[in-house]
Amino acid sequence: MTHSQANVNPCQVLVESYSVSERMNQIVLEHLDPAAWRAKLPGSKGRTIATIFAHVHNVRRKWLRLSAPHLKLPASLDHARCTQEQARAALAESGARCTEMLADALSGPQSGVEIFHRDGWAKPWPSGASMLAYMISHDAHHRGQVCMLAHQLGFPLPMKCISGIWGWEKLWKECGFTHPR
Repeated sequence: MTHSQANVNPCQVLVESYSVSERMNQIVLEHLDPAAWRAKLPGSKGRTIATIFAHVHNVRRKWLRLSAPHLKLPASLDHARCTQEQARAALAESGARCTEMLADALSGPQSGVEIFHRDGWAKPWPSGASMLAYMISHDAHHRGQVCMLAHQLGFPLPMKCISGIWGWEKLWKECGFTHPR
């Protein structure tokens, strides 16, 4: 182990990972054709891209409300009315609050976030790395849905977007961190 690896705080790296995941959402929204925002697949009763991103934001609000009520709760998004720009801003805000929640949850025994409540019906978990993994998985699942739906609707995301969400070194720097660790 190198000296620089010995000084790495694993909890900080986990929090950084969540920020990078949110940056991926922002890249998708930056490159998404506005015509795809409310488009529906013919014959489908599934969600629109607007509905998917509103869901991601509103679920984050639920996690914050139930698990970290001491943090300021962002306004909810109305999936039927929100614009792409409103969703970008809302996701940036809920992502920042979730980052605060995770930093608190992973800070140790004096944490103000002891329990992660995914939902009112689900059994709560102790806060920690599993909470982070669940939150990143939720975002990634819906980000994948958006990419697939945009493609199916005839508005595929440009290659610079797809390669952008996999350029981890660049993403880390865009989020203000040195590099993946």
